[in-house]
Amino acid sequence: MNLQFLTSRVVKIGRFLAIAMFCLFATFGFSNNIAMGANNPTLAIFGMGDDAKEKASEDAQNTKGFIDDVKNQVQRTASNNADRVEDVTDGSGNFLERKANRDAATIQKRAQEDAARTKNAVDATKNAAKGAINDIKDTLD
Repeated sequence: MNLQFLTSRVVKIGRFLAIAMFCLFATFGFSNNIAMGANNPTLAIFGMGDDAKEKASEDAQNTKGFIDDVKNQVQRTASNNADRVEDVTDGSGNFLERKANRDAATIQKRAQEDAARTKNAVDATKNAAKGAINDIKDTLD
């Protein structure tokens, strides 16, 4: 009971700190762009648009790196599981070993396909965000 009480308190404190950091970033991160463009609102919007495009590109690259890491981990796990089955069956090439190797190959293939689809979705989302920003800029010109 004591451990659960402690962990719930730690979670609440972490949540509070995360919200506080977000609020600080939202307040001070956007204040530079707003103060810069106080006399010219279009300038502030263009500055925010460029920042948003750069952030979208950076986030897309980070997300793609995460996708690759997950794909590699899934492939390693499938390979390790097939190796464990091979070790248990003494490498005799029986039905279980062949089935484990086929399953590992299928899992690795699907991991590749899923990663490619997810990366395409990330690119589409990034391009949609950039397109929306460009449309807003064009509208304000």
